[in-house]
Amino acid sequence: MATFKGERLQFGNAVQKRREPPKVPCKMEMEVDKISNLPGHITDKILAHLSLRDAVRTSVLSKKWRYKWDSLPYLVFDNQSVLVSSPDQTVIKSTLVNIVDHVLLLHSGPIEKFKLSHRDLQGSLKEFVLEIWKGHRYRLPSSLYCCQNLIDLELFNCLSLDLQHITVDQDVFEYLISSCLVLERLTLMNFEGFTQLNIHAPNLLFFDVGGVFEDVNFGNASHLAIVSIGLYVNAGYEKNPALGNTGNMIKFFAPLPHIQRLEVQSFFLKYLAAGKVPERLPTPCIELNYLSIRINFNDREESLAALCLLRSSPNLQELEMLARPEEQTAVRPAANILEEGSDKCPFNQLRLVKIAGISGGSRELNFINFLLANSPALEMMTVKPASTNGGWELLKELLRFRRASVQVEIIYLDP
Repeated sequence: MATFKGERLQFGNAVQKRREPPKVPCKMEMEVDKISNLPGHITDKILAHLSLRDAVRTSVLSKKWRYKWDSLPYLVFDNQSVLVSSPDQTVIKSTLVNIVDHVLLLHSGPIEKFKLSHRDLQGSLKEFVLEIWKGHRYRLPSSLYCCQNLIDLELFNCLSLDLQHITVDQDVFEYLISSCLVLERLTLMNFEGFTQLNIHAPNLLFFDVGGVFEDVNFGNASHLAIVSIGLYVNAGYEKNPALGNTGNMIKFFAPLPHIQRLEVQSFFLKYLAAGKVPERLPTPCIELNYLSIRINFNDREESLAALCLLRSSPNLQELEMLARPEEQTAVRPAANILEEGSDKCPFNQLRLVKIAGISGGSRELNFINFLLANSPALEMMTVKPASTNGGWELLKELLRFRRASVQVEIIYLDP
């Protein structure tokens, strides 16, 4: 005998599911589930703006959304995507590894970007090899250099390199830079193990360096446009007999025909002043429009080097000169070197001059006077002394100076 029990039909010991007619979605259900019928390019955009965690969670929206996340081209495992926090590093690492493995196992599409960055994960990486032979170049994340145990780094096709607080042998450093043939940005800060900055990077556009080194050579960097370079110690380069008759000034600028912005920090001007300093460079810096110099105005060689740079930059528009206040005594007593040049030196494109850290000494004032008298297009000059001592006298001197520009505004800034 057949008996009804809920939704099942029982025939003796056999149990069969009750047949129901196919369900036709009503109009209201179809309207509510519009998200399942979105075009593919729309769902891709939605997923692209979500964290990886939220993108995976969209799989519960409907059957059509279940596997949409698994073709994401960008996989970012960070604190927003991976919610794990524990004082135990073993727990954090285990959880992250399980999550990454699970995502990669289910992922079915191409991966264009892979990032692992978690603030609670302490770096224990010892060897890092990254080679991408085809496709787009990549930028190396600065977080890589937080791996304090990293002892082996191999890169290929790298676009940007930031090395800070590192110890690298001279030959390893040179091999690393020369191997990155497409390198465009290079930052070096507080390094040890090498003292010769031999840069061979044909596509390098940006170079920022600060540290202790003996020499710098751009063997192949003709596209370099932005340079900020600081030498952290006063090494007494004027005593180096190996410079010969050329000098560092000519050697440094000869391979840089397209330099546009230059910052000479710390004691690097002393390096440039070593050896013979010409009145002008053999090849002028035609594209240089911004120049910042840290200078000891009382050092004759440094002042000559600064003048050489100014005379060799016909299109300079902005100049910043920062005095080193710790060096007040003159290295070599001399006459006013600004009067030693045999010809006039107009800076026809110079629009803005900033002078800071001066004490009101005669050589500092002579340099300011020289700039005002030879800058017919100058629009503004700001002067900020190192201290308030003698500020009123300094201001009176500034107002006395003859100006080639009728429109220039001189602004005195309090220390």
